[in-house]
Amino acid sequence: MASDTEDFVFIDHEDVAAAARPPFLDAISDHVDNIADGLWPVNLKIHDNPELGFNEFIAHETLTSFMKTQEGWTVTPSAYGLKTAWVAVYDSGRKGPVVSFNVEMDALPGIGHACGHNLIASASLAGALATAHIISRHNLPGKVVIFGTPAEEGGGGKIKLLNAGAYRDLGVDVSLISHPGTIPDAALMRTAAYTRFKVEYFGREAHAAAEPWKGINALDALVTAYNAISVLRQQTMPGDVIQGYITDGGVAPNIIHAYAAGIFVARSATQSRLKELRAQVGACFAAGAQATGAELEVTQLGAYADHVPNRALGARYAGYFNALDPPYLIPSDQDVDEIRGTTMASTDQGDVSYAMPSLSPAFSITPGPNNSGPHNPGFAETAGTRESFDKCLRVGKALAGTAVDVLTQKGLLEEVKREWRDATKA
Repeated sequence: MASDTEDFVFIDHEDVAAAARPPFLDAISDHVDNIADGLWPVNLKIHDNPELGFNEFIAHETLTSFMKTQEGWTVTPSAYGLKTAWVAVYDSGRKGPVVSFNVEMDALPGIGHACGHNLIASASLAGALATAHIISRHNLPGKVVIFGTPAEEGGGGKIKLLNAGAYRDLGVDVSLISHPGTIPDAALMRTAAYTRFKVEYFGREAHAAAEPWKGINALDALVTAYNAISVLRQQTMPGDVIQGYITDGGVAPNIIHAYAAGIFVARSATQSRLKELRAQVGACFAAGAQATGAELEVTQLGAYADHVPNRALGARYAGYFNALDPPYLIPSDQDVDEIRGTTMASTDQGDVSYAMPSLSPAFSITPGPNNSGPHNPGFAETAGTRESFDKCLRVGKALAGTAVDVLTQKGLLEEVKREWRDATKA
């Protein structure tokens, strides 16, 4: 409501709020609220039956069975040669943008869903189903695709799907997902590049007391390298992380150790910096071999690219999320938002973000006991609550709004792809 009085124009606050509210938000929100009670048992079944990567058989059956009950969706279980991967497609029958949602399913060894993948799955399901509802209701062109992506925790299920052509075959334009944590809500989550490898040293046995000079001590080689890495850490760049543990350290104290091994991880803010750090770390392991005479063997176990968030998508997400009246708003300043969303954790969604525009918002849930965050048993506990589930549904609504904007706003997809090309090139 506005009125003119001399040179002044008075605008009612409610008019401002209504003008700022995204046009499809109410329909999206109502639909997610309507299906929430149907999604809750799916969420709980995944949470209460934690399964390790590539063995998410209960989650696979639960999710594909649920999607087969949804009208208009075509579901493919055990897709692209992966037993627990799956694909669901909602096709309007009219050519338009293709938006996808990734569903994670795997848990962590010994501590269950301490990364909240059940919530990631539920948010993506809610977002995809709401997007399909808007397509149907408004006769929009385009397609919605859900990918069930196994083994995010080190197995790289999304990378396997990328390499198998899953995203290419379905012509995916943008990829959407989310991740819970205890950091503030953020539209722009940037993760670290990551590489994981096994280090082995091969020496020669000898009696450790009578004739130690006849042996070559593999454990000494590994300890030397471990200490060299500890010294290296004081000269690494901010954002560099080196982690590792010894898996094999010998068989008896009176035998010169002929074999020693460990698993190590290096992380950096970008792939280019990670390459430099990996070379420095490699020199430390080579030094251990040279100092002791042991033979060194390094086996690559996996690598994830850093996640590059898309700001054009992030602006739409933040607009929807903030309009849903959360306790704390996502900052309108995207530089501030990205700082809040930056983490040294890693994900195979990073590789997706180099293949196509990606958005992986961070959302905050209540910490577990003793203020525990992800990868702690207490976080697995809080990830199974109805309160956390309700928070992930808010995220699903904002993801759906982002997808609908891509489908309906002229020129937005071109802007998203242009920004993606510039960001990944940089």
